[in-house]
Amino acid sequence: MLHLISKLCLLTSLSIGSIYAFEYKLEPKQVSENIWCFFGKLEMPTKENGGNMSNHCYIKGKNSYILVDSGPTYKFAQAAYKEMEKIAKLPVRVVLNTHEHDDHWLGNNFYKEKFNAKLIGVKLQDENYTEGEPSRMHHLLSHDILEGTHIVKLDEHITKPITKKFDGETIEFIPVGQGHSKFDVLMYMPQRKVMFAGDIVMNGRITSNREGLVIGQLKALNTIQQYDWNILIPGHGYDFSKSAIDESIQYFSLLKKRILKGVEEDVGLAGANKFVQMVEFKDKALFDLLNPRNVSRAYGELEFYEEE
Repeated sequence: MLHLISKLCLLTSLSIGSIYAFEYKLEPKQVSENIWCFFGKLEMPTKENGGNMSNHCYIKGKNSYILVDSGPTYKFAQAAYKEMEKIAKLPVRVVLNTHEHDDHWLGNNFYKEKFNAKLIGVKLQDENYTEGEPSRMHHLLSHDILEGTHIVKLDEHITKPITKKFDGETIEFIPVGQGHSKFDVLMYMPQRKVMFAGDIVMNGRITSNREGLVIGQLKALNTIQQYDWNILIPGHGYDFSKSAIDESIQYFSLLKKRILKGVEEDVGLAGANKFVQMVEFKDKALFDLLNPRNVSRAYGELEFYEEE
């Protein structure tokens, strides 16, 4: 009898699970004449948000879409494309990835399977992620959200500055090295005056600098400022105007200045968070969670730093 009840409970659970399977509710926002973006939540990735916490953009070419970052799961990519079909039912021929963090590109296999899209990104994706080995998203998200998600290899790596044309659109690839991740690539559309900054720029929330460098971030931000852009798409955040970069510049400039002052006064790593106060950002999303980690990492980086 107990065995029968257990089986009925299992069947009921499976039935309810299928009825209430996770669904993304996505809405593209048009940011320029031929670019639509899906803006993620200002949160950490969770089962509740399905990992939808970063930004992903469709560029409409003459006969196809070019995609900048594909999202955290197969289901996300599938849902995003379903919304874009309402705007124009075009294939996605190229997917461009800004860096190796998996919230930005685990949707790649949807586009590879559906369109045989060409996948272009950084070599670290192929070196550090392998099908069958769980990534960060696999640890954070549930099986139903990750259904269909597979890690697929890139078709091309960006290792140096290069300009490419895709379906009538020109894109300059600008590697900036270790900024937010261990190897970040900016993507600039000169005719459109649009800059895709990846996670080098975030606004409305605190950055996670777990693999980045303060000096690398500042150099990358300076590189962005050398280009003539009217629209800048951050990796996280909703501001894509001329002020989109301001928070990142202020945060890393103040972090560097205050950490170096702490080093000068020999507060030590243990005292860094008490000494380095970033109160200008206390009302930004994820401040309490991420800012202390950033300060500690920055102190370790800058403790023996000498200005070039």
